[in-house]
Amino acid sequence: MPSFQGAIFDVDGVLVDSPHEKAWRESLRDLMEGEWSDVADRTTWSPDAFTPRVYEEEMSGKPRMSGARAALEYFHVPDDEEESRVAEYAERKQAMVVRLIEAGDFHAYPDALRFIITVKDDGLRVAAASSSKNAKLFLRKIRLDTFAQEQGIASASVRPGLTLLDYFDADVSGRDFAHGKPHPEMFLTAAHELAVAPDAAMVIEDAPAGVEAARAGAMAAIGVSRADDAALLTRAGADVVVTSLDQVDRTALAEGRLKKAPA
Repeated sequence: MPSFQGAIFDVDGVLVDSPHEKAWRESLRDLMEGEWSDVADRTTWSPDAFTPRVYEEEMSGKPRMSGARAALEYFHVPDDEEESRVAEYAERKQAMVVRLIEAGDFHAYPDALRFIITVKDDGLRVAAASSSKNAKLFLRKIRLDTFAQEQGIASASVRPGLTLLDYFDADVSGRDFAHGKPHPEMFLTAAHELAVAPDAAMVIEDAPAGVEAARAGAMAAIGVSRADDAALLTRAGADVVVTSLDQVDRTALAEGRLKKAPA
C-alpha cells in the first residue's frame, strides 16, 4: 500500500476539547425549563438524560440544524410549527457556544498537536474538516509556535506567530455542503483541495458519523476515543481506535498502514 499523502482532521473532539456538548446540553435545559416548559412533560427529556453518550451517538459531528433536529427527535420534543423549535434550539446553542469560546472555555489536545506536527513534518498535507461553523474561532486562538516551544519540539514547519488555523493547507470547515456527515462530501472536498486522492488520505475523527463519512469516501480512518465510545468508533468502521494520537504507530503510518504502536 502506498504511504499516505494527506491527513484530514475533524476539529471538535479531535484537536480541541470544545464546549459544543456543554452548549447543546445547557441551551436545551434553558429552553425546557423556560419557554418550552409547557411541553416538557410530553417528552423524555430530563437534565440527567442528556448524557455524553447521547451527544456522541445523536449529535456529534453533525451540522448545527441536523444536530438540533436529532436531539429533539431523540427526546421526543414536539414541534407543532415546522422547523420552529429546531431553529430556535440551534440558534440558542450557537449563541451559547460563541460565548463559551470567547471566554476561553476550551483547550487544545496536546497529543493532537504533536500528531499534526509529526505528519506534516513527514510530508503529508493537512486539512481541517469540521461541520462546525465555529471551527475557525478555535483554530485561530491556538498558537502552535508557543506549543512547540513549550514541548521542546523542533519543527521546520512551525514558524513564529503561527496559529493552528495558519498551519492547514486546506480548511473546509463550516461550509454549507449539500450533505452532512455521514455523507463523505466534506472529506472528499478536503482531499480534492489538498490535491490528494481519497485512497491516499486518512481522516482523524472522534464521532461515529465522521468515521462513517470517511469510509463512505474510500478513506482510511483513525477513531479518537476521547470518551467511552471506542466500540462505537470501531463499529462505524475505523481502521484503528486510539485514546490518544500518541498511540498511532509512526512506522506503520509511513508505510500506509494504521495500527497502534506496541505498548
